[in-house]
Amino acid sequence: MSKKNKKAGSGLPELPSPEQILEFIQSTPGKVGKREIARAFHIKGGQRIALKRLLKDMTNEGLIEGSRKSLRQPGTIAKVALIDIVGRDENGDFFGRPNKWDEQEEGPAPKVLIGEGKGKRAKMPGIGDRVLAHIDKQNVNETGYPYLARPIKVLPRDERRLLGIYKQYETGGQIEPIDKKSLKSWSVNEGDRAGAEHGELVSFEIISRGRFSAARARIVERLGNPQQQGLISLIAIETHGLPHHFGPAISTELEKLPPLSPKGREDLRSLPLITIDPPDARDHDDAVWAAPDTSPENQGGWIVVVAIADVASYVRPNSALDKEALKRGNSVYFPDRVVPMLPERISNDLCSLKEGQERPALAVEMVFDKNGHKRHHTFKRILMKSAAKLSYNQAQAAIDGRTDEKTAPLLEPVLKPLWGAYKALLKAREGRGPLALDLPERKIIMDDNGKIEKIIVPDRLDAHKLIEEFMIQANVAAAETLEKKRTPLMYRVHDAPSDEKIKALKDFLATLDIKFGGAQNLTPKLFNGILSQAEDKPYYEMVTEIVLRSQAQAEYAPENYGHFGLNLARYAHFTSPIRRYADLIVHRALISALGMGDDGLPQDCIDQLDDIASQISSAERRAMLAERETIDRLIALYLETQEGATFKGRISGVTRSGLFIRLDDTGADGFIPISTLGDDYFVHDEAAHALVGERTHLTYHIGQRVEVRLIEIVPTAGAIRFEMLSDGVKGKALSSKRGKGTKRAPRKSAKGKRKRRKR
Repeated sequence: MSKKNKKAGSGLPELPSPEQILEFIQSTPGKVGKREIARAFHIKGGQRIALKRLLKDMTNEGLIEGSRKSLRQPGTIAKVALIDIVGRDENGDFFGRPNKWDEQEEGPAPKVLIGEGKGKRAKMPGIGDRVLAHIDKQNVNETGYPYLARPIKVLPRDERRLLGIYKQYETGGQIEPIDKKSLKSWSVNEGDRAGAEHGELVSFEIISRGRFSAARARIVERLGNPQQQGLISLIAIETHGLPHHFGPAISTELEKLPPLSPKGREDLRSLPLITIDPPDARDHDDAVWAAPDTSPENQGGWIVVVAIADVASYVRPNSALDKEALKRGNSVYFPDRVVPMLPERISNDLCSLKEGQERPALAVEMVFDKNGHKRHHTFKRILMKSAAKLSYNQAQAAIDGRTDEKTAPLLEPVLKPLWGAYKALLKAREGRGPLALDLPERKIIMDDNGKIEKIIVPDRLDAHKLIEEFMIQANVAAAETLEKKRTPLMYRVHDAPSDEKIKALKDFLATLDIKFGGAQNLTPKLFNGILSQAEDKPYYEMVTEIVLRSQAQAEYAPENYGHFGLNLARYAHFTSPIRRYADLIVHRALISALGMGDDGLPQDCIDQLDDIASQISSAERRAMLAERETIDRLIALYLETQEGATFKGRISGVTRSGLFIRLDDTGADGFIPISTLGDDYFVHDEAAHALVGERTHLTYHIGQRVEVRLIEIVPTAGAIRFEMLSDGVKGKALSSKRGKGTKRAPRKSAKGKRKRRKR
């Protein structure tokens, strides 16, 4: 690397060199990420930002790859790694795959040959086992495997949890899969059934693991029937280990919560703050109010108040409630239930800003000029009483001239000023130019039996955008105040896209003759320009999808590197302490910084901010995955009776293995294996996100409108397989000299040799 190491600050040790980091990654067993590197080289405080930049430089130069949490040299598995045994080859040898491997980000996981264990007493693993193993590189041309794993130990069964749905058939018991990546079933003998009933979610273990004996399953625990309970989310909850029961210590604390006290609070009960939420919302953690600024120095300006439920007044640091909230990290929202971060006594009652009820809140009063630029702001602890609870549709209808009994008296004094302030803020937002990826989201409507009644795409209203913009401004104000007070805080950060993703995006846009404008600085405005070029074109959805995939993932961090997507220099989550632990930290930090009480941010929490950031960022990703998997299962269950039916959709993803399809009506995602496409041999053109026929040049590309037939469905796993009915579009012949972005699709016959399909 050409860049020299720099000191992050006077008196602090130098950053490690790239060579030292690579040596550390290679020599350290298990996961190595930014956090482990910082600890090993005693990097603290502001040096963490310098380390982040160094690691980004190393990634851009191809020295390392992976995420902030798990780094390695490109195309490698760590020297000591967890390997899942997944099968046995034609020679009778076991093979596996890395336990941690993201195929969408890193491509297909490499196959790992399982060799003899280390030491004389090493236990021989079998299919379904997970082993900790030493990893050696091999010559893939000689062995067929790029890696050889020598097991150190087979992990005990209680270190991992196998889950499935028990089914009782005339031929015997069977456990069916809940993981679409591993659609394997396991037979269960009657004596290993543990009383499980048909359709129950069960935890099981693998038995009969001898080298040549057939593996079977033994049920360890019965977890309930998701369909009978109308709670298909139970599968995701158990799979991801989501905490969903509050223990007796929580009940004890809830009984001892102090009554609401107005001491130290400004009385704003007469201010007509209102809540605007979805019609089915059970908790209301934010309320808003606006009025024209009467100051002659700010003609045309606006005063906006955003009030947020004061969770910190009930959830004290290091209490049982606090520890449980940190463990959960955030609330998880499924179509059939909510797994809350805090008990309902707090989230749906004491800290829900209910209409006509006195509630404690933390409020920020912001003053904007006529063009929506903030002049100043003030935080205060208040006592409030919500004047009204409105739905988004209800508030929007009133502004559009369709008032009802509740909104009619609120229109002039409350709603019109809110919209007036929003229009001013909108001018500033447009000038700021955040990333304009306003994608429609489907919403699943459940019936009384916990089944899908319908799937809709709710209208995107100005009422939604108004609340979002007010919340963004409140979040920015919180970050600004805490920075000014030099108080540690939890930022919500969103990094700019990596150089690798930008290069892939450029290659893709070049296939559509869309200019990237690479000479410009990397800003959201640049990506908005790309979207503008694709607007009204048949490939607009395709471009939007690829631009979205090029973006980094937002996370929480105690150090600030801005929010790229919102185009903001500083940003912190302040507006939802009921459902996000990060917001509770920000509330406590404000209380401490502004001297608003004795329930602020304690020193031991400040010392652990980096660990907390890592924990709640992981919890957020866990929640997103659990929510997505549950939606996949519900939609698959909804389509279960429609095998053989035809649907319209579009290609949402392209890999060397086949095509991902998203249906128009339901948003269901399914897969078409490459081996089932046409009469040609298809090649993966990675740059164009397409599969191209080697002989016919017919192409299937991302975003393409297609018609498909539903062939197979596994509702418990959310897995759907389609058959392509549409012809490919005429494309360009691939160069005989294959470039880096073009990969031949792996297709093998029963003998393991490549096979070209005959016409």
